[in-house]
Amino acid sequence: QVQLVESGGGLVQTGGSLRLSCAASGRTFNRYVMGWFRQAPGKEREFVAAIMWSGGSTHYADSVKGRFTISRDNAKNTVYLQMNSLKPEDTAVYYCAADPHYSGSYYYDGEYDFWGQGTQVTVSS
Repeated sequence: QVQLVESGGGLVQTGGSLRLSCAASGRTFNRYVMGWFRQAPGKEREFVAAIMWSGGSTHYADSVKGRFTISRDNAKNTVYLQMNSLKPEDTAVYYCAADPHYSGSYYYDGEYDFWGQGTQVTVSS
């Protein structure tokens, strides 16, 4: 069992930046593919970014490519999401997720077994 705790959300103006963190429990963090998803009010949860075990490979949704950066520190059991040039449409609850049995579908929320409680990001116009 893995417990994930997100932090770093908040209120920011358009064009601003935030860095989200997700701390994981356990000793096998480096065996998990990690992802970030988000859910805006009235919308389905959507993929944001994913990072492979060693951090050498990353993937992004087209809507955030070039603005967001996912990274991980396996020594600290933590994954990060640096968000720059934020837009009002980035407003959502952001969730991190862990996948211990990666099968290739990093963009699919059903791929992930463990989820954090979410952190709210609000971008004002």
